[in-house]
Amino acid sequence: MTRPRVRFAPSPTGALHIGGVRTALYNYLFARQQGGTFILRIEDTDQNRYVPGAEDYIIESLRWVGLLPDEGVGFGGECGPYRQSDRKEIYQKYAHELVERGHAYYAFDTPEALENRRQAEENFTYNYLTRTGLSNSLTLPAEDVGTRLAGNEPFVIRLKVEPGHEVHIRDLIRGDVTFQSSELDDKVLLKADGMPTYHLANIVDDHLMDITHVIRGEEWLPSTAHHVLLYRGFGWEDTMPQFAHLPLILKPVGNGKLSKRDGAKFGIPVFPLGWTAEKAEDSFTGFRETGFLPEAVINFLALLGWHPGGDQELFSINDLVAAFSIEHISKGGARFDYEKAKWFNQKYIQAADNATLATHIRPLAEAKSYRVSDEYLDCVAGLMKERVTFLPDFVEQGDCLFGPVREYDVETLKKKWNPGFAPVFDDLTSFVAGFEPFQAAALEEAVKNFIHDKGLKPGDILPLLRIALAGTMKGPAVFDMAAALGKEETVRRLILLKEQGEKALQNVVSA
Repeated sequence: MTRPRVRFAPSPTGALHIGGVRTALYNYLFARQQGGTFILRIEDTDQNRYVPGAEDYIIESLRWVGLLPDEGVGFGGECGPYRQSDRKEIYQKYAHELVERGHAYYAFDTPEALENRRQAEENFTYNYLTRTGLSNSLTLPAEDVGTRLAGNEPFVIRLKVEPGHEVHIRDLIRGDVTFQSSELDDKVLLKADGMPTYHLANIVDDHLMDITHVIRGEEWLPSTAHHVLLYRGFGWEDTMPQFAHLPLILKPVGNGKLSKRDGAKFGIPVFPLGWTAEKAEDSFTGFRETGFLPEAVINFLALLGWHPGGDQELFSINDLVAAFSIEHISKGGARFDYEKAKWFNQKYIQAADNATLATHIRPLAEAKSYRVSDEYLDCVAGLMKERVTFLPDFVEQGDCLFGPVREYDVETLKKKWNPGFAPVFDDLTSFVAGFEPFQAAALEEAVKNFIHDKGLKPGDILPLLRIALAGTMKGPAVFDMAAALGKEETVRRLILLKEQGEKALQNVVSA
């Protein structure tokens, strides 16, 4: 059996949508499971829509989520060039060959003439019915056509679709799909500027790159009829790839496909990475900047339209490769459940080792001018990872671990602090200052014994200890925080807490 060759072929017309990452993922999983080849091809034939930086964004996105191509732009390979704008002469050769084979023709209609026809005829389509009344090599004398070509008169090459035929494909996801050729238009294959359209370029490239399976979004299903006709026209039917058209990713709420604008509308990321555009409304934050681990994004995307069955939800990339099959991809659209994406991220953060998390936390801490050791970041990771959803939460929710308490829970202080606590806190501070070894378990036992000996209850003092260290009732275990902060900082915060407690008490009396 021939090992499969699949391609991910995005257009650099802007940032790569998260749905495109899912398409890349399914191609990658299929290739890896079958021992095949995963190719990145940049389809930039529409130069009018080309956006500078988009190609680099696509490659960086694939690198971030770990879907590294075996061949392609930026990765090398024997079937290049893999950027379509570098293959212009190849497409021209095959377009003219298709004319010679009688399956395409030259069309000299000016844009103005076609626009006039559209204005005069509602739902105008260039097809077998209308082409006989238009300016093309099927209606003009051969001598006239030759003269026009010799004179470099602008032309396009169109696919010649004959009526009365069925175009049938066996889609690996949707089963048998049949199109009537009478309902198809004569697609432009080569534009007047010499650049191919998607329809010609992707067929020629898939053939020359030995692509065995085309796994792409369902929006391309209607175009597949034209693509089959192109394979027939070139005589490549025996090597035509198998098609699998993926279901849509649907909006979180309401109907329709998840769009690029839905990110701003729903306040969620819909792109893998952030993007900075000239206009603020065209800029956005991606999954990476929001604080997702790439492994969590991959797991989330894999289950948007595919599941092998059973109750398992957490899959490593190796698990996904082992379990993946096109047959288990759903026909129906998959709802983009952002809450589920957050759940995945929590699970992956919790499962990650502290050293790995520390590498993610460091740039976030340094961006806030926090200078801490790797050992300390490991400790912070261990204290916080059960309590966070996103990576920035480590330094935002855990800011008390990186710097002084900036704000105290005054309401709880008012309830918990009483006039008799000042001398108790002085004694506790002295006790903590002299305690060794300054480790969480030993310190916890000793402080609880101290509280008992003072005739107090843990609920009298421990909430105040938490507020002293964190400023709030939330956060890691009190004595774990104390051990992480160290004796000197813990003592300093206990002293400050006494001042805050006295101030809170004065405010209550004044009121």
